[in-house]
Amino acid sequence: MQSLDFQKIKSDFDQDGFVLCEDFISPQELEDLKSNLKRFIVEIVPTLGSSDAFYEDSQDLSSLKQVFRMAHHDSFFHEMVNGSRFEKLAEILLGEKIAKAEVEYFNKPAGIGKPTPPHQDAYYFMITPPQALTFWIPLENVDAANGCLHYLKGSHTKGMRLHGRTQTLGFSQGIVDYGTEEDLAVETAVPMKAGGVLAHHAMTVHSAPGNHSPNRARKVIGLVFFGESAQEDDEAKAAYREKLKAERAVAAQN
Repeated sequence: MQSLDFQKIKSDFDQDGFVLCEDFISPQELEDLKSNLKRFIVEIVPTLGSSDAFYEDSQDLSSLKQVFRMAHHDSFFHEMVNGSRFEKLAEILLGEKIAKAEVEYFNKPAGIGKPTPPHQDAYYFMITPPQALTFWIPLENVDAANGCLHYLKGSHTKGMRLHGRTQTLGFSQGIVDYGTEEDLAVETAVPMKAGGVLAHHAMTVHSAPGNHSPNRARKVIGLVFFGESAQEDDEAKAAYREKLKAERAVAAQN
């Protein structure tokens, strides 16, 4: 932690919309995180409703795809985002105090993990101004084979892109005109080692390919921090949640 150059980290984040901090957590902290995630999946996930945990295949419990609001359900994950080093780093990157935070889990199971469509997190967050960021912490090495993140450098400064419905459960909205010449010129893949910490701004366009590895999953913990200036549009969020609930219900019947 002391060896990190926070001025450069902040500068890179402001310029590119994302930054990689490879030595922010120790090997022991990574092992503790893995152990507590395993415990959470065994003990807590079976008690969660469909709005907080869902699967690539609803009939296969081993295909767990995403879990939300983990800090609400478990003290270990609550402490990861409240009064923690992550919270302090989020304050440095956003340039303001943190109002609230949450912990999420993302998995692309080996061989069947679907692509994540290009999107901006702020579209889902529905906040003004879009002062939020996500720390993305892979629990195993990630690369082109199992679905590393792809970013558009500098896209956080260019406003909200037009989003439309996708067929990807958990990411029901994606950028409809992604793939322009300008996009491809700045698209950057970010392979990472397990335990690295990748931060991206809520307005940064990002995506990930599916998991084509036959034997490697892509398990990731996400820490989402909201700056104190960010105000939620409660009406828009409620409408979106109802829409998403209806889409999940249809998907479950198919």
